[in-house]
Amino acid sequence: MTATLIGVGVGPGDPEHLTLRALRTLHEADRVVAPAVAPDAVGRAESIVRQVAPEIRVERLAFEMAPGADARRATAARAASEIIRWLDAGERVAFITLGDPNVYSTFSAIADEVRQARPAVPIETVPGIMAFQDLAARTGTVLLDGAQTLTLVTALNGPGDAAAALADPTRAVVVYKGGRHVPGLAKALADVGRLHDAVLGELLGLPGQQVTALAPVADRPASYLATVIVPPATPGATAGDGEPTEPGPGAGGGGGVSVHGLDR
Repeated sequence: MTATLIGVGVGPGDPEHLTLRALRTLHEADRVVAPAVAPDAVGRAESIVRQVAPEIRVERLAFEMAPGADARRATAARAASEIIRWLDAGERVAFITLGDPNVYSTFSAIADEVRQARPAVPIETVPGIMAFQDLAARTGTVLLDGAQTLTLVTALNGPGDAAAALADPTRAVVVYKGGRHVPGLAKALADVGRLHDAVLGELLGLPGQQVTALAPVADRPASYLATVIVPPATPGATAGDGEPTEPGPGAGGGGGVSVHGLDR
């Protein structure tokens, strides 16, 4: 086989979300690698693969999750240099990552480094189920219908981007990586009358998982792997109180679903 780098999404945490295509790709690869904070630390992506296919050997690449673009590039360059050695030997290398390799993934930075150093090497991706899809299913939340739109933002630097997206009541908003900013995000939602329908999930499919309505936990931060879904606004919502004045049956989600304080 031709030397190839393949980013493989393994889903948000539940091993049952590892797709058949992903599993086949991992079995066909000459080498499967995963980002890890230390050589002796099993990362989340590796733990998913271990549960589904313990026969697959996963090698760990030290990947410092440091803030800042410069630190991220330096870390990616070091990891890419290891991968390039294997590619030069003609190997198909599969890099596993949580969620999807094309959305907020460490793979994209590594792929850029490899592409610059070895432009002739094919780079492929295998899509993975994303946390917001898992959370929508667990909470019975209908994300979109008709002509509605969806915006996916990160709140790493605060709730500002999410707050801007919330201005359009017909738009669903998904917020990633904003666990530490949950109180600020909840305030922005309450200000536009959209707190009531928002849901939060963290560590989905992993130990310590929490799935809940956002309002009851709005006063405290969540973990880094937290996802917030804000469905399109319920008709009749009043800005400033976070509660709908005329709640429509099933608006923004499936009716009758109760999960860890979520009643919809």
